[in-house]
Amino acid sequence: MSILSSYVRTALVLADPSLPIVADEGDYQIVVYPQQHRLKVKAHGKIIKTYQVAVGNPSTPTPIGEYKIVYKGENWGPAFGPRWLGLNVPWGYYGIHGTNKPFSIGQHQSHGCIRMLNSDVIELFQLIPLGTKVTIYGHVLGDPNHEPRVLAEGDVGGDVQLIQSRLKSAGYFKGVCNGKFRSDTTAALKKYQRNHQLAQDGVATIQVYKELGLLE
Repeated sequence: MSILSSYVRTALVLADPSLPIVADEGDYQIVVYPQQHRLKVKAHGKIIKTYQVAVGNPSTPTPIGEYKIVYKGENWGPAFGPRWLGLNVPWGYYGIHGTNKPFSIGQHQSHGCIRMLNSDVIELFQLIPLGTKVTIYGHVLGDPNHEPRVLAEGDVGGDVQLIQSRLKSAGYFKGVCNGKFRSDTTAALKKYQRNHQLAQDGVATIQVYKELGLLE
């Protein structure tokens, strides 16, 4: 099964215009390619640095989309290395940081954050100001060669935000599209399922994705 369009198959950054899009600000930008385990720094549109990184594993993926560096901190503990650059992801705490597991670099091994070698993250920390745009490429529904996640209350992520957005556009969801699958999302989904002759269990199954127009 494939995602709906060539727009998705070419792995562009966002699946739906209702998801946040961050305007360019400042001289620098960061772009991350999770499948390639690469983080690139651009200055005035030109790549000036490329780093190898570790990204989220399939069960805790790195959030896809456009964000900003909203916090810079030092020495949060060995697991986070000497530096932390926090992202404004609405459904959780994600950042670019160092690691005490340098062997994980180049792999899908984090809990969603972007890990760097400690020497690399120190260099990045010194270079990048607050407010820098960070674009993480991919698709919010995941690898187009695999089924998207089945979602239920307690899950978080860009795929949850996309489900919320579709339910809100259809008049079912009245809350904030924040990527957090809570009771209000469950209630909206159950109502949608009831009106579309689906199992009323509040679980976003593959059939729900299809009904919402997210899968062909």
